[in-house]
Amino acid sequence: MSGARTGPSGFINSLEETLIALLLGLMTLITFANVIARFAFNSNILWALELTVFLFAWLVLLGAAYAVKTHAHLGVDAIVNILSPGPRKVVALIAALCCLVFSLLLLKGAYDYWAVFADLPPTSGRWFPTGFDFKARSQSFYEVQDVPMVGIFRFLEDLINYGDSYEKLPKVVPYLVLPLSMLLLVFRFAQATLQVLRGEADRLVASHEVEDELDEARARATEGED
Repeated sequence: MSGARTGPSGFINSLEETLIALLLGLMTLITFANVIARFAFNSNILWALELTVFLFAWLVLLGAAYAVKTHAHLGVDAIVNILSPGPRKVVALIAALCCLVFSLLLLKGAYDYWAVFADLPPTSGRWFPTGFDFKARSQSFYEVQDVPMVGIFRFLEDLINYGDSYEKLPKVVPYLVLPLSMLLLVFRFAQATLQVLRGEADRLVASHEVEDELDEARARATEGED
């Protein structure tokens, strides 16, 4: 699924991996700085814990979509392995479609939860969007508990908070990961479904045993060519 890093898909791959690495690095630096502040200077970075929690949430949610791309999610393929290629493809396709539908449901729920913080209307309909609920109460004035407002987000005060200033970071910023990660998850499951349809994959998750067997097969093929 990784493929060549060219075109829109390659850009998304690179951006995704870079963002995940950046999030992990920031979590490490902030936690380390807070430890040094506590034990060396008897002080505390007030917003460090909350920001680390937000960064961890971003890391987990974006990592879920990345794991779909790299086939890193846990799975049981004991039954799949005993099936012939035809039924195996059918089972893989059913699993991929179920995951795609589920990710679409998650996308709707994630957008609806985030939209009120962005002064946007959530969708109507219990399972699938049937329109927009313009009567929903805006919660764009909600702020996080400790993380202070950052200058680059001051434009949000005029955009969604009707000119009122924020003292803390508005929740719309950290919660953006909800619709963003779910949209990426839909994209990855759509890719996985196309892979199964094209015959490029016969399952969503490759167990370590299968990966070892593939490595051994490649090694034997390489020895045969030599």
